[in-house]
Amino acid sequence: MYAKVFLQGGKEQVVKRLHPWVFSGAIARTEGQPQDGDIVEVCDKKGNYLATGHFYKGSITIKIFSYEPGIIDEDFWLKKLRTAYAIRQIVQSASTTCYRLTHGEGDGFPGLILDYYQRVIVFQAHTIGMWREKEKIASALKSIYGDDLMAIYDKSAETLPDEFGKTIKNGYIFSSGSPENLLPHEVLENGNKFLIDWETGQKTGFFLDQRDNRALLAHYAKDKKVLNAFCYSGGFSIYALRAGAQRVESVDVSKKAIELVNQNVAANFGVVDNHQAIAEDVMSFLKQNDQIYDLIVLDPPAYAKSIAKRHQAVQGYKRLNMEGIKRLASGGILFTFSCSQVVDRELFYNTVVSAALEVGRQVRVLHHLTQGADHPVNLFHPEGSYLKGLVLYVE
Repeated sequence: MYAKVFLQGGKEQVVKRLHPWVFSGAIARTEGQPQDGDIVEVCDKKGNYLATGHFYKGSITIKIFSYEPGIIDEDFWLKKLRTAYAIRQIVQSASTTCYRLTHGEGDGFPGLILDYYQRVIVFQAHTIGMWREKEKIASALKSIYGDDLMAIYDKSAETLPDEFGKTIKNGYIFSSGSPENLLPHEVLENGNKFLIDWETGQKTGFFLDQRDNRALLAHYAKDKKVLNAFCYSGGFSIYALRAGAQRVESVDVSKKAIELVNQNVAANFGVVDNHQAIAEDVMSFLKQNDQIYDLIVLDPPAYAKSIAKRHQAVQGYKRLNMEGIKRLASGGILFTFSCSQVVDRELFYNTVVSAALEVGRQVRVLHHLTQGADHPVNLFHPEGSYLKGLVLYVE
């Protein structure tokens, strides 16, 4: 039923170790004429079945989603989604109404993100194969959530490869009512209110991966002067204010993000006089501002999305952390992050070490941080551990 891809001798070991990627150089031949997005079966050179995945004519030619032969239908996706859903019920709290339901390879859905926002799911495909499964997956989601599911929104145009992303438009796969009445949409995260705009906001509308790290920041924020750099919708800012920070400044180059920060502050606290949202480039702000802070958050967007950009990204992280360390009071706390997958944990750590040496201050590591439990990492796919973070005490 499906085209077959035969691997070169010895290359089957990677698949047997359950890594979900098959690179083009591992392929000996194909049987059939698979096109981008087609489902294919992966076999060793003797024809023995190994796995099933989506085909794409690129460096990573196959992304595996099953290690058992069979028909890939709605029931197949329903079974996998029930497993992902069960995990989220374990890691969720009653005071949180948003979470990541499928985290790509971490849940056996390579190329697919499903984010849940209080009765609404945002579907974001990064592969054309997963995008073509959207109707089956949407139907399976309705089976799981029933009447508790209000809408499913496809936001894949920006994340699919260009040759496919440019040919589609984002829109609702399913809606039980009038979609225009869904926004702005309020969710809770650890009891804090956030307004989500999946249609025009960054990513799927919110950075769900920082939930646990925001909660940790609250432990340190009381009576502190806090700078939240690259704040987007103000997640860390809301937690700091809730924890009793003396003053919070939120900085982001996006004016739309700053508007959203102010809306979130108002939704949680009404009118406050100890928060300021500033639309400015973060590096310019840090270099031109002589204000000293007790706690700084540096959570930039990915500086590199390919190996070719890695060196440039490392230099960017170094300069950013140097400026952040300079702006901390003695005894200050720095929360610093990288979400660049090609900058691994050790490289990011060493880059921050280099920044601290350059500034010439004593620094201690208090915490090593990563993404939340609703962003699980497949044990056999360490690349899924993309978020790196450090909490530093600066003398």
